[in-house]
Amino acid sequence: MCTTCGCGSGQTRIEGRTPDHTPGHTHTHADGSTHSHVHDAGHDHVHHQAEGLVHYGTGAAGASAPGMTQARMVQIERDILAKNDGAAQRNRAWLAARGIFALNLVSSPGSGKTTLLVRTIELLRQRLAISVIEGDQQTSFDADRIRATGAPALQINTGKGCHLDAEMVASALQRLAPAPGSVLMIENVGNLVCPAGFDLGEAHKVVVLSVTEGEDKPLKYPDMFHAASLMLLNKADLLPHLRFDVARCLDNARRVNPRIEIVQLSATTDAGMDEWLAWIERGAAAARAAAPGAAQPA
Repeated sequence: MCTTCGCGSGQTRIEGRTPDHTPGHTHTHADGSTHSHVHDAGHDHVHHQAEGLVHYGTGAAGASAPGMTQARMVQIERDILAKNDGAAQRNRAWLAARGIFALNLVSSPGSGKTTLLVRTIELLRQRLAISVIEGDQQTSFDADRIRATGAPALQINTGKGCHLDAEMVASALQRLAPAPGSVLMIENVGNLVCPAGFDLGEAHKVVVLSVTEGEDKPLKYPDMFHAASLMLLNKADLLPHLRFDVARCLDNARRVNPRIEIVQLSATTDAGMDEWLAWIERGAAAARAAAPGAAQPA
């Protein structure tokens, strides 16, 4: 098991498939820093101490792991992410050739991703075909909830792994076989750290932040918010019952990523859902129009 974030190897399970996850991986952050999940002998931990703070992210790798040198961590990051990025590009080409609009939904646990997906499918199913890849460490509860809507879904269990990677998604695509011109939703494992560094071949990362989590989340986990194209501020119906500063939250997100789009919504009351659905429909239309053989305007 990795001592940095808890990832393990050999425990990934895709419905209908024998596990074959490659041990070890690394992470890239928005500022170019990295941290690795493969360990060797020797280390050169780098950390900064200030009043009330010990910071282990100041070395070349942007992280510290017992028994691992900074140089070794950087090298492993380059090797592993190069392999993942190759698989992601193949996924992206496969999706583009079929005009499929793919979104990677990321968040911390309990943000309401699955409830949001269920309601999104219910509201869009007369207009768009939607399929879902579900990522969790264990159980198929979320995929079962998606399938109950009538939408096809495939569960990936990562075991001790804390995120999906591009090869897992590639295998899932072959089994799920999303329809040409459809929308593919990838619900990543609940984690605001590791999924930020792994491209799955999606068109966009969509980060879901619930108002129950605190307005400082974008500053605490900047890599994820920097990597996302869209932030959904979910559970807005609970705002009257919370001390949550919406303006401060939005400002924090834009400090990290000035280009990020933001939609405030509630998947239980449908407030703001029209804006989210319109965003999906625009992206899906663009993906269909860009597919080879699509009719081009005169």
